[in-house]
Amino acid sequence: MAEYETPYQALATFEDDETDEAPSHDRDFMIHVVPESSIQFLFVVLFSIFLIDCVDYDVLFANIKYNGTHKVTIPEAVIPLDQCVQRTLKVIYNVFKYTEIRSFYNNALKITAVELANLTWHEIQRRLLEVQKEQQMCIHKQELSELDIYHRILRFKNYMIAMVNKSVIPVKFKMPFVGQYAFLSTGLKYNLDIILFWGPWSPFENNWKLKEEYKHKHRREYLSQFLSQRILWIGIANFILSPVIFLWQILYSFFRYAELIKRQPNVLGTRRWSNYARIYVRHLNELDHEFTARLNRGYEAANMYLDTFTSPLLIILAKYVAFFAGSIGAVLVVLTVIDEDVLAVEHIFTVLTISGLIVTGCRVLIPDEHLIYCPEILMRTILAHIHYMPDSWKGNAHRQNVRDEFSLLFQYKVAYLLEELFSPLITPFILCFSLRHQSLQIVDFFRNFTVDVAGVADVCSFAQMDIKKHGNPQWVPNTEDEPSKENQSEGGKTELSLMHFHMTNPEWKLTGNRSMFVQNVKTQVQKELVSPSIMQGDGGLMTSRLPGMSLGMLPSVNTTGLGLGYNSLASSITMQSAMFPGPISTLASGVQPRLRGGLSHIEGPLGGSGSGIFSSMQSSSGSISNTAPSSLSLRGNYDEGTIEMLSHDMSYSAIYLHDMQFRKAKGNNQYETLEDVRARSMWQRQDSNQPTVSTMPNIQEKSSEEESTEEVNTDKLFTSNQE
Repeated sequence: MAEYETPYQALATFEDDETDEAPSHDRDFMIHVVPESSIQFLFVVLFSIFLIDCVDYDVLFANIKYNGTHKVTIPEAVIPLDQCVQRTLKVIYNVFKYTEIRSFYNNALKITAVELANLTWHEIQRRLLEVQKEQQMCIHKQELSELDIYHRILRFKNYMIAMVNKSVIPVKFKMPFVGQYAFLSTGLKYNLDIILFWGPWSPFENNWKLKEEYKHKHRREYLSQFLSQRILWIGIANFILSPVIFLWQILYSFFRYAELIKRQPNVLGTRRWSNYARIYVRHLNELDHEFTARLNRGYEAANMYLDTFTSPLLIILAKYVAFFAGSIGAVLVVLTVIDEDVLAVEHIFTVLTISGLIVTGCRVLIPDEHLIYCPEILMRTILAHIHYMPDSWKGNAHRQNVRDEFSLLFQYKVAYLLEELFSPLITPFILCFSLRHQSLQIVDFFRNFTVDVAGVADVCSFAQMDIKKHGNPQWVPNTEDEPSKENQSEGGKTELSLMHFHMTNPEWKLTGNRSMFVQNVKTQVQKELVSPSIMQGDGGLMTSRLPGMSLGMLPSVNTTGLGLGYNSLASSITMQSAMFPGPISTLASGVQPRLRGGLSHIEGPLGGSGSGIFSSMQSSSGSISNTAPSSLSLRGNYDEGTIEMLSHDMSYSAIYLHDMQFRKAKGNNQYETLEDVRARSMWQRQDSNQPTVSTMPNIQEKSSEEESTEEVNTDKLFTSNQE
């Protein structure tokens, strides 16, 4: 079992770069198995030692007269290597792990490195299941399921997601002058992993089994005190090492971002999904490439949403500062063009660089003058991609407090860099004064929410996606079961995770309450499709064109029974499939359009799952049978339009489940009416900072016949009045 565990555990250690959100097509499964941070750490340490011990700065800066016959050369400014460093080369453990995984792919799965980039995870998983049947790599179970493989890869990740979801691990804090703030730096995450999962005193005795003493209730007090003491000692160790780690963070940040900031000064003004968001909006049993694809699709809409909140005073100040700094920089550039001796003036390059940085930074604060204020539509678009948001945000996306809460998920990159920089100083206090007091809740969580699965060992029970045990009645249609509050997941985590896993793994067999939940959702959607609607379409409320969702109105899907937003979302999918011709239609030359690489990052099978809400709508409405083919009609031929269209299936499910939960929470089974939306829209304009635009009355021009008739009637009325 341990031998079978090794490749997948190593594959699970792959993490997306937390600092740069690189495009998904630039990554490769095998290459990224080698941790980039280890290589960077080794380089930074060696390079720092070289700069400190191996460079003669007196010679380099000409503080002493070294040689007057010629210019100082680099070898003369560097101390000989045999005098400053005695290098010893060591073989890195991760190189052996990479070799082991490469051998497994080549020999067992029959996949070469060249083929890997053009294979989906769904295909690799299928081959792995076939190899298990032939070679019995896992001796405890004859056949593995898709869920078993996900459990092995994401064992500890699922625990972390569930613990944050149940607020067992504190990540939100009230800070003076700031309010509520979510802090989850990379250093803090590393300490949490040591304490909870793979450290010498962690509750797990190996990579797959929880210690037996944590499974017995009578030991909870002792284990709580033991864990609290270990957290305290680790916090003290962090505090003692904080000066060294803080210096390391400064050096690492300088080496990593100095050249990037010089080349792209506006990079600090861009935004990224925070570390807290990467836990909060992640599904249970969701692989890295699937999760990254969702965040990338919601990035532009999230950026537009926060850009709609502007401060007039800050905009004016930014314009003036940019004008002043730009003027100084422009004058210096002109002077250097006239006479190059200006460059010899001391600190002239410094002034030019600083003025350019100031201008670039101020431009980030100045919004686009053509920006449209539509926070509700943008928030709904974001929800369609990230799938999670609090109920209090619905209908209040225009408010400043919602904007502040969302900024905890979507933060400035400069805020992220400051978090990482000061993490060595903040992490010890969080460990000693916050996490330590949660030790009893952590022990109870491991005892109550750990189950033993054959062939997989101990996993988090939330990752089983058991609706009866961990579901929330407000998220489940037509149910009478109500689990205890302690067992219920928050924010629809169980329901949305089950729907997502079912769509990305359509071959996985649904059983019991899981199958009943999915079937009940589809049944309710089909009933509402044919029910009389209180909404006769969306009108023009949702016709704005947004990134990733071209909200045009095309009569492709009859979704009026589903309320506000679904008609436009269906039109979006239809429009995108029309922009990218489907696989049924061929080019004039008879050549089928094909995908251009990047198949390894596609969610689910190439042909789509055909198991989501949108697919159930297709089965009850034949109007889009030619536009959105089912999974059976997609086998063999795929293009970009089809894949993009099928990615919206989960968006439908997320929006529908959120609306259903919101209606149940309000005790109302009806969708909001058009009058409600208009009233809230008017209230938003009054509450926002947008200026009120006065409009001219609607005066209709009349025809000449109507004017002559009115003149005759007026003359008659005037004559009768005189009589």
